Amino acid sequence: MKNKFKTIGIIGGGQLGQMMAISAQYMGHKVITLDPNPHCSASKVSDEMIVAPYDDVESLLRLAYACDVVTYEFENVSAPALKEIGSCVKIPQGIPLLEITQNRKLEKTFLTEEAKVKVAPWQLIQDFSDLPQQVLKKQVLKTTTGGYDGHGQVVLKQDEDLTAAKALTELSECVLEDFIEFEREISVIISGNGKEFVIFPLAENEHHENILHRTIAPARVSQAVLQAAQDMALSIARKLKLAGTLCVELFLTREGELYVNELAPRPHNSGHYTIEACDFSQFDLHIKGILGEPLPQPQLLSPALMLNVLGQHCEGAEKLKMTHPDWHQHDYGKPEAKHNRKMGHLTILTENFDKTLDQIKQTAIWHQ
Repeated sequence: MKNKFKTIGIIGGGQLGQMMAISAQYMGHKVITLDPNPHCSASKVSDEMIVAPYDDVESLLRLAYACDVVTYEFENVSAPALKEIGSCVKIPQGIPLLEITQNRKLEKTFLTEEAKVKVAPWQLIQDFSDLPQQVLKKQVLKTTTGGYDGHGQVVLKQDEDLTAAKALTELSECVLEDFIEFEREISVIISGNGKEFVIFPLAENEHHENILHRTIAPARVSQAVLQAAQDMALSIARKLKLAGTLCVELFLTREGELYVNELAPRPHNSGHYTIEACDFSQFDLHIKGILGEPLPQPQLLSPALMLNVLGQHCEGAEKLKMTHPDWHQHDYGKPEAKHNRKMGHLTILTENFDKTLDQIKQTAIWHQ
């Protein structure tokens, strides 16, 4: 009889890889993680570790031959290296999805021309001469590759900002986007098995210093906005023949218009609430999806609020275990706490967001 349990290779051992591995282990599967850090978050929950850079083809081949399927936990792995192992093992998320989400030019072209969804007006900036001579409207200059959590971008508000913009264009090809005056940032977490797709409850997000601060689910939006966001996510997932979990980040304007900001080709920080608040988490359905299993429609069991715990929050968050034992704390097991480094998160199940937000404010941990 064929073994129903699989060996899953995870490229990347950060907190997302850790939570993928936990879901896979609960389902009875074996996990082998590849990461350059032997003490990465996922090392504690993996059956085996391969300690190597993400572009080490020899080590990736070792992973491929040991596994039934390989997945990646973030988009900064090497697409060329994955092409080297693509004939040896299944990579259900697909290398094209990785290439699209690694390059803002390719991503925006895919979203507008193939998925037929709206993005902010933009133009390609190949060098400084392509930039406007004067700042006539608020725009954001972003490198086409490599940017995350606000890195690799410059906001143009006044002419003086063109100096920083010039420096950025000297480093990389860029895209220049019109700044969307949004009322709310929302995200859609969608999972697929290549043929069918299911959507988690819409979430609304708040960022501080370009890092996700908190997520509220379900998002406090109209039914029309909810439906439009789901339709956009489905259009994207169908074009990609999505296998695994994908996050679609969106801007919602005061007029009710939705613009896709970017895609994350894997489980996402804004979907962490699903671990406690839903009957299946985004990590559960990522594993089921890459294995091609039928997918259940996830159900929201309770409204929830998720907060990121960064390095500067660790001491205060530790004390919450005594004062708020009903708040679910997740520690990623990173050995060193650094300012603005994601060290964990906590999820609060609540029927009253205003009351819970007031309780969070009273802790004075996040100072916002």
